[in-house]
Amino acid sequence: MELSVNAQAIAYLISAILFILALKGLTHPSTARRGNYLGMAGMALAIGATLLGAEVQSYGFIIAGVVAGAVIGSVLAARIQMTAMPQLVAALHSFVGMAAVLVAIGTFINKQAADALNPVLMGELSAGVIIGAITFTGSVIAFGKLQGIISGKPVKFSGQHQLNAIIALVTLGLGIHFAMTGSVWSLALMTLLAFVIGVTLIIPIGGADMPVIVSMLNSYSGWAAAATGFTLGNNLLIIVGALVGFSGAILSFIMCRAMNRSIINVVFGGFGGETGGGESAAATAHEKGVKSASVEDAVYWMEDANRVIIIPGYGMAVAQAQHALKELMELLEAKGVEVKFGVHPVAGRMPGHMNVLLAEADIPYDHVQEMDEINPDFPSTDVVLVVGANDVVNPAAKSDSSSPIYGMPILEAGKARNVYFLKRSMRPGYSGVDNLLFYQDNCSLVFGDAKETIEGMVTALKGGGH
Repeated sequence: MELSVNAQAIAYLISAILFILALKGLTHPSTARRGNYLGMAGMALAIGATLLGAEVQSYGFIIAGVVAGAVIGSVLAARIQMTAMPQLVAALHSFVGMAAVLVAIGTFINKQAADALNPVLMGELSAGVIIGAITFTGSVIAFGKLQGIISGKPVKFSGQHQLNAIIALVTLGLGIHFAMTGSVWSLALMTLLAFVIGVTLIIPIGGADMPVIVSMLNSYSGWAAAATGFTLGNNLLIIVGALVGFSGAILSFIMCRAMNRSIINVVFGGFGGETGGGESAAATAHEKGVKSASVEDAVYWMEDANRVIIIPGYGMAVAQAQHALKELMELLEAKGVEVKFGVHPVAGRMPGHMNVLLAEADIPYDHVQEMDEINPDFPSTDVVLVVGANDVVNPAAKSDSSSPIYGMPILEAGKARNVYFLKRSMRPGYSGVDNLLFYQDNCSLVFGDAKETIEGMVTALKGGGH
């Protein structure tokens, strides 16, 4: 069975509509599942319409590729932990980038053999190679930073921006030369330098900016797909690439607004990195004048509270404490305590990271509120429980103009009557700056693994009141 050109165009149009509805669904946790189903339906229809098109002459390599990809994808999906989703997303972006590079090079070889090259096509090939190569190596570096293979600290050196600018200009010059002449040497050098730019652009970015970088690379992968669509003359691929490219760019802008930073500042002046240290948490806290508290202390105040707000961070993800938090929430609510979750837009290592983890634990969507929505509630809140977050509650963002996070909107946890901060140690967050909240009179630190600590709270609550 072979689809006519008109039938394929109609199928592509329906697929594009489904993709747009999928993006709409992904704007809220309560509709995200439906959005995913619509996206999957759109993709299945798009693949089917493409495979039945007249342009497909042989199915051997296609079937082999689909089967191999399906096996690899299924294994990854079954084994991947929710804490590793950010680096998985980065890895998938790299696949899109490399696919764009390979398609552009393959198209060039085929068209050259058929003597069917023209300046417009060559320009499209240049765009596909450059965007795809930058996306590939940039995503690989992001994956390495998120996975811990590469240090999360910014890698900076003198003249870095000037070097990036020179490489970018030379790459663009080679792209223009390739489009005009079809020179294989220009293609090779352009590809190599684009790979280099992907590395040099991302290595200066610290862990604090990773949520923005993940969404930015998502945008790059969309533009790489769109460039591939122009190369192959596939309208749906152009549409989908543009949707991903624009949505990623908009998300990057939203993330930057949440951090009160410009996208230029993130790309060219990333800050923050992981810090070392194996100091004794309790000893260091005592030396710095920070109050430490026990599980029982926190439970005592939470039991008698009218309202408790829980603020999750990447530490919750690492400890996989979301299910224990669900049980803690249920026990507190059974005692008449109102429990809410406050989520910062850049908490975790990718946009929506905390929302996904809380949804995985079946925490009701109406219990989870964004920063602007929940900030007015802190002054009337009895207890705030911070689980592995750091920079997103640091008052230095509002009071210390010399701090690298100054100006970043935060969850105003410090305005609550009591704050209990669950941490493994006194190490700072990704920004590398000390958290001024630790030194407030209403804040106490509970040291230990977040999951074990929360399970201890659950056990204490089950043991009865006081």
